[in-house]
Amino acid sequence: MKLTNSEIIQESEKEFIDTINAELDWEAIEKLLLEKHGFTLQDEIDYKDGDLVVYNNKIAYKFDFEIKVPLSVIFNRQGECLKMSTLRDDFEDENENDLSQKKDTLTPINPEQQNDTVAQMASNIASMISEINHGDD
Repeated sequence: MKLTNSEIIQESEKEFIDTINAELDWEAIEKLLLEKHGFTLQDEIDYKDGDLVVYNNKIAYKFDFEIKVPLSVIFNRQGECLKMSTLRDDFEDENENDLSQKKDTLTPINPEQQNDTVAQMASNIASMISEINHGDD
């Protein structure tokens, strides 16, 4: 026996989730991403879905977003990677003169280091996405 219309329940749940989403503190989220994963966010953050979930036997809220993360890469004329950063500010202060003065001090990353760097960045991205999807414990 139905006690109410299921469409009304679903609409109310959606409104509730939308209300929570509208009140998210993006400055706090960005601070967590920077502290825990060394990432800064671009302006465009796409909200995909939100829901009530059970997490560690407690009611929780899950929000799914797609985010853009800046990636800056410096490589030399031989194509060897010199530096990678997900913090765009790392490169903003370096202009042409700075780079030409530093060219003798920059050493290429060897392929093994480059693979480790890429693997670490992939791990950081996976951790960040998992944290966003699952929230803090």
